[in-house]
Amino acid sequence: MASAQSYEITLKNNITEKEAVIFLMQNDPSFIEPDKESRKAILEYFGLSSKYIRAFDLIQVDGHINSEEKFILNPQDKITLIEIKSTKKKLKNNPYGFFFGATENEFSIADQLGENYKFCFVCLHPDTKSYVTLSSSEVENITKNKRIQYQINLQTKPA
Repeated sequence: MASAQSYEITLKNNITEKEAVIFLMQNDPSFIEPDKESRKAILEYFGLSSKYIRAFDLIQVDGHINSEEKFILNPQDKITLIEIKSTKKKLKNNPYGFFFGATENEFSIADQLGENYKFCFVCLHPDTKSYVTLSSSEVENITKNKRIQYQINLQTKPA
């Protein structure tokens, strides 16, 4: 079972990510938050498995903004999936100095979609509020070091 501290950190991270979504959508109307059905349609559009449904937070669709109530995706539309990484740390030169976690699915979908998948680094510190979007290859080019961490769930009762 996760420790109370681990749970508290997760809750804080979720709150920070929600703040980042609001910040992005208020400051750039090109960021659109898809609902569950839209996420499924977008994955179908790209011919991707539903296992990636949580591997992106927002989308950008050329010619569309977040104040539109509804729109239909057309085959010629350029869609970019956006995965948010957020911090409240003071970063004078976002994304430099950013520390974040990412899932195998996020890197897998980034590799499959190339320029149609971006990581969005959002700094929410009051003195340095900013955001930067980078492709997976751009992130790789400025990565200082990377390590793999396994997260494991054990059975709830003996077999």
